Amino acid sequence: MKKNSPSKKKGHVSIVETHIKMTFNNIHFNVTDPIGNTLAWSSGGKMGFKGSRKSTPHAANLVVKNALTAAHDIFNFKGIKAIKIVGICPSRDAAIRAVFEFASAKGLAGPEIIIDKTPVPHNGCRPPKKRRV
Repeated sequence: MKKNSPSKKKGHVSIVETHIKMTFNNIHFNVTDPIGNTLAWSSGGKMGFKGSRKSTPHAANLVVKNALTAAHDIFNFKGIKAIKIVGICPSRDAAIRAVFEFASAKGLAGPEIIIDKTPVPHNGCRPPKKRRV
């Protein structure tokens, strides 16, 4: 059986999008082409962090740089189109900052827009019925 090697180029991609999913326990980072196909990914657990350290700003910085470096090594893209964020986490700003730092260090076109898709309840669930004593 033949293994898929990550060093093969899957095609030419000039601009990528980044997707950050944050929870209180972990961070998942995806690098996709504009259509939405995943080019590279990373998470706190993949980087070797365990427990509550997976959601720290230091872990977010390493996760973002790992995924972007892997995608840039394979596809050699020219810029980042957008950052799409889902979730609330203390490391949210660190992850966004890491994307901008990577783009400026590699001389890439930085992200034009930051899209926040965090679900927000409009009035929430119905409260329980009043207790009668």
